[in-house]
Amino acid sequence: MKKFYTNQSQINKQLNEQLNEQQLEEGKPIKEEKLIKDEHTREIFEQVFDKATLNTVYEIARKKYFEEIEFVISTGKEGNVFRCKSGNGHYAMKIYKIETSNFKHMMEYIEGDRRFKSVRKDKQEIVKAWTKKEYKNLEELTKIKVKAPLPITFSRNCLLMEFIGENGNAAPRAKEKPFTDMNKAYETICEYLAKMINAKLIHSDLSEYNILNNNEELVIIDVGQMVTTEHPKAKEFYVRDIRNLSKWFSKNGVKTNYEKMYEHVKEKTKKPKKEKK
Repeated sequence: MKKFYTNQSQINKQLNEQLNEQQLEEGKPIKEEKLIKDEHTREIFEQVFDKATLNTVYEIARKKYFEEIEFVISTGKEGNVFRCKSGNGHYAMKIYKIETSNFKHMMEYIEGDRRFKSVRKDKQEIVKAWTKKEYKNLEELTKIKVKAPLPITFSRNCLLMEFIGENGNAAPRAKEKPFTDMNKAYETICEYLAKMINAKLIHSDLSEYNILNNNEELVIIDVGQMVTTEHPKAKEFYVRDIRNLSKWFSKNGVKTNYEKMYEHVKEKTKKPKKEKK
C-alpha cells in the first residue's frame, strides 16, 4: 500500500526563478540542496531524481507548465507523486523510478499492446514507454468521458496531470474513504467499465486502491497498465477487475457479486438502437 504525506510546507524555490539563474548544460551538476530544502522531502526525491530526471523536471518547468514543486502526495514502489503549483492552480506530477520499477511486471502490459509493440527491453526505454502509455491512456479515458486526471504533458519518466482534490488537498482513495452513496458509486463504475469496453479498453488493475473519492465524485487513476481488448490477457485482466470491484462493493453494502456485476456491465455495453424515421 502506498504511504501518503500531508505536509504542505514549501520545499523549494520557484522553478522559474531557478531556471533563469541556472543553465542546464550537458554535464553540469545540479545542486539538489538549492532545489529541495526540506531534508525529509529531499530523501524522498532522491528515490526518483537522478540527474536525467532533474533535467526532465526543469525542462517541463521551463515550458511554463508549472512554477514550483510543493510537496509529496504519495510514494510507491514504482513511482512517487508530487503536487505542483502553477498560475492556474495545482497539478500532480508522477515520477516513475527507473532503478526500482518492476520491469517484468510492466512488460506484461506493454507486450501485446499494439500501440507499444516496438519498445526495446531496456529498463529506461520500458519506463519511458510506460509513462507515455499512462499519458495516452488518460487521453483515451478523457475522450470517452470516463472521469480520470486530465493529462497535461509528459517527458521521459515524468507525467504531469490534473490534480484531483479540493482546496489544495489531494482526494483520498476509495479504500480510505468509501462513498456516502455506494449504490450510486456502483452504477457509476459500471457505466465507466461499459464505456471502456465499448472503446476496447481494459483498466487491468481496477480496485478501491485505484479509485479516488473526490468529494463523492468517482475518479479512476493509475492507468499505466490499461490495455486494449486485443491484448492476449485482456479477458483475464477484466475478470480480475470485476472480481476485485464486486467484492469491495459487496463489503460496503451493495447487493452484488462477480456474476451480477459482470452481467450488469455487459447490459450497459449494449448501445441503444437508433429509432427508425
